[in-house]
Amino acid sequence: MRAVQVVGFHGPAAVRCRDVADPAAGPEDVVIEVRAAGVAFPDVLHTRGLYQHRVEPPFTLGGECAGIVRSAPPSSGLEPGDRVVALMRIGAFAELVAVPAHLVLSLPDVLGFAEGACLPTNYLTAHFALHERGGLQPGETVLVHGASGGVGSATVQLAAAHGARVIAVTSTPEKGELARKLGADQVVDAADFRSQVAELTSGRGVDVLVDPVGGNRFTDSLRCLHPRGGRLLVVGFTAGQIPTVKVNRLLLTNTDVRGVGWGGPAFTVPGFVAGQWADLVPQIRRGAVAPVVGGMFPLQQAADALAVVDERRALGKVVVQP
Repeated sequence: MRAVQVVGFHGPAAVRCRDVADPAAGPEDVVIEVRAAGVAFPDVLHTRGLYQHRVEPPFTLGGECAGIVRSAPPSSGLEPGDRVVALMRIGAFAELVAVPAHLVLSLPDVLGFAEGACLPTNYLTAHFALHERGGLQPGETVLVHGASGGVGSATVQLAAAHGARVIAVTSTPEKGELARKLGADQVVDAADFRSQVAELTSGRGVDVLVDPVGGNRFTDSLRCLHPRGGRLLVVGFTAGQIPTVKVNRLLLTNTDVRGVGWGGPAFTVPGFVAGQWADLVPQIRRGAVAPVVGGMFPLQQAADALAVVDERRALGKVVVQP
C-alpha cells in the first residue's frame, strides 16, 4: 500500500509517499480502508522530531482518518462496509490502517469522508477543553485564539452550540469571516485583541479562553480573563513558542491556567472517546457541528498539505486523500 512517511527530521518538505507493507492487525483491531485523513499541527511537529511522543523514522504520519471497515472483531459491533472515523498516534496517512476497536467510531451519514476526517482530533479536543477542563456553562463568554484553524474552528462551533457567547481571535479578514460563519458572535484582530475584548465585555473580561496558539500573546490573554474564576485553557503552541506565567498573577486575580491534555485519556481509557462521540453525534445530525474542509490534497502532495498547516494558512481543516 501507499503511505506518507517521515524519513528524517527535516520538516514537512522532506516527507515521502512510498510503498510500505500493509498494517498487521491484532485480534482487537479494526482494519479500515482510508478515504481521507486529517492533517494536524502535531503532524508538523513529527516531521521535525519535536512532538512529545517522539517516533524514530521511518514512520507513517497521521493521527486521524475516515473510511470504510474492511474487517472488525465481533465484539466491536462493526461490520465490513461500515463508515467510520478513527484516531491513532501515527499511521493515518495511508491507504489502509489497523486501529484498536475502542478508537473507531461510526460516521453519521450526514457527513462525507473528508468532513469525517476533520472530527476526531480537533472536535474531541475542543469538547474535552470546553466541558471537562473548562467547565463551560451556557451564557458564559468564550475567547478563542486561532479561531479559523482546526482546533479553533471546532471550539467556536461547540461553544456556540452550548449557548456561550463566542469572541473569535483571527489574523485576517478572511479568517474572521469564516469564524462568523462558524458561530462567533464577535471577531477581534490578533494584533490588538486585548483592548478589543475589554471594549466588547465592558471591562469584565471573558470566562473561558481557549488558546491553541501560545507565543507572545499569552500574557495579554491572562489579562482578558474575568477576575473571578476566569479559566485559560492551554491547548497547544502553533506559534512555536511555549509561554510562561508568573503565578502571582493567578493568585491576585483568582484566575486559572489549565492544561488540556486530551490525548492521555483518549488513548488509554477505553470508552472515553466513545462517550464524547455520543455527545457530538446529535449535534452533527442537527447541523450544529459541521466541519469546514479547508483544503484537500492527494497523498503524494502531503508535503503541501503540511506546509499549509505549518504556515498557519488553513481556513478550516486540511485533509489528505489516498
